[in-house]
Amino acid sequence: MYWTHQMCIRTRRLQPICPIDGRFGPHGQDEIPLRALQFKRGLLHEFRKGNATKEQIRLHNLVQQLPKAIIIGVRKGGTRALLEMLNLHPAVVKASQEIHFFDNDENYAKGIEWYRKKMPFSYPHQITIEKSPAYFITEEVPERIYKMNSSIKLLIIVREPTTRAISDYTQVLEGKERKNKTYYKFEKLAIDPTTCEVNTKYKAVRTSIYTKHLERWLKYFPIEQFHIVDGDRLITEPLPELQLVEKFLNLPPRISQYNLYFNATRGFYCLRFNIVFNKCLAGSKGRIHPEVDPSVITKLRKFFHPFNQKFYQITGRTFNWP
Repeated sequence: MYWTHQMCIRTRRLQPICPIDGRFGPHGQDEIPLRALQFKRGLLHEFRKGNATKEQIRLHNLVQQLPKAIIIGVRKGGTRALLEMLNLHPAVVKASQEIHFFDNDENYAKGIEWYRKKMPFSYPHQITIEKSPAYFITEEVPERIYKMNSSIKLLIIVREPTTRAISDYTQVLEGKERKNKTYYKFEKLAIDPTTCEVNTKYKAVRTSIYTKHLERWLKYFPIEQFHIVDGDRLITEPLPELQLVEKFLNLPPRISQYNLYFNATRGFYCLRFNIVFNKCLAGSKGRIHPEVDPSVITKLRKFFHPFNQKFYQITGRTFNWP
């Protein structure tokens, strides 16, 4: 059952506060103590691996819930890091893989039950979150998600647009190199050789025009249902960003500095779930970018600037992007 916008209590410039089934009971987190949920993470992990019988699932009152929040983008903005960090919260359960339900016509045709069964097992008062960065830029997705749940919370994590585009290129380049294939230099793809202007047909450039994609989403969802995460700050100072997300999702504050420790070898923050279980992101994160002609970087930043200003205006969040 999903609650309509009319059943939400709205506050000016704040997110809808909806009594969505499956988040917390009428007495808040007291329904299932968050401390108890943390101790049961290992049990949920076993169920995710498929090592559970129907009787065990029934006894533990576990369910596969549709997501109450989705990280819809942006590719190379830090979606994996955000998902893993939010999973530190004992009331959050993540879908480990990108489902690609709403952006893939073949998957979407399988129906909403197929999608639900791709979700992890959780306790009724936990919330499930999935992430598929392709959702943000795929035209059909906003309407499809709206039809599933018009009150869903939507998370968008962004980085400085030129840096994000270069990171996008770097990932594709690495894939080509693994297959011993050659690939164009970034400059040749990002700049149209005939006009010497920014090549908006290049997908890495198009993806970084955040406002163009967001405007399509706003045809279906009010801005209050979106939360913008600063992907650059999540790398250097993750806790304040995660606390903002906790507030947006109406979660009690549980992620603390204890859960995040800086790994000097990797140059990134790693995650501490408890005294025995730590986790760092995959080694593919934080790839070294190729050197790019400074004049091309300047041209791209000048191109993105007016789009960035509009993005700030729409979202109410300003970034120190050049």
